[in-house]
Amino acid sequence: MSLNYYEYLKKVREINPLVQSITNYVVMNSTANALLALGASPVMAHAKDELDEMVAIASSLVINIGTLDEYWIPSMKKAVKIATELDKPIIIDPVGAGATKLRTNLALELLDMGNITTLRGNFGEITALLGEHGKTRGVDSAECDSKEALETCLNASKEFNTTVAITGKIDYVANKANNEYFAVKNGHEMLGRITGTGCASTCVIGAFLTVERTPKAVASALSTYGLCAEKAYSEAPYPGSFNVKMYDWLYLTNEDVLKTGMKIEHHKI
Repeated sequence: MSLNYYEYLKKVREINPLVQSITNYVVMNSTANALLALGASPVMAHAKDELDEMVAIASSLVINIGTLDEYWIPSMKKAVKIATELDKPIIIDPVGAGATKLRTNLALELLDMGNITTLRGNFGEITALLGEHGKTRGVDSAECDSKEALETCLNASKEFNTTVAITGKIDYVANKANNEYFAVKNGHEMLGRITGTGCASTCVIGAFLTVERTPKAVASALSTYGLCAEKAYSEAPYPGSFNVKMYDWLYLTNEDVLKTGMKIEHHKI
């Protein structure tokens, strides 16, 4: 399949994929609404006893480690195992990796135990997973320049043998095995003022990977989401109203909007 960047969203809406998220309870409502507005279907199921059935009918699996406890951790591991056996796209969001050993070690275990399609995090989280601890404060992104972010993205892709996305001022998507990376220059700093926007972008990636399991699909997902943020800010430059407008633009965005607004660079390594 060879799609233009702007064509993935249309395919998502045609497929209406069921994206299963074992995510943190801070963002369940907002990520579910983001998927619905986009044109996908969310399910937030984490009970161990229903995972065999739920993962089987899901189109993709998103694991977000934002709020961990002794019940959710085994569910995450079981879901990744089932999704790997069923060959479903799996997306890991290592929220707060580097802040505690529990978060870092769980994310590493999930990466090691399953056939992970994409790892998406901010610079601090991905850096922590590569062994440089202490750069993550809560779930905020540590400061970095674009060259450092790209280098970290490429190193993580090689280390974990998967596609890695580091989101920030510029989003980088790298797949060292394919000898390529993408630089996505859509987005707005207001996203950093709203809880769960990174988590929502991970779920959007989960939807786009049901169309095609490629780094290009991940780049398209992040560009689409970032462009919606630009449009939302142009109409509502304050956090509360911006949040509402994000849902509006996830719903309103179409190929015409994407054709004129997407800012994606593709590079061979």
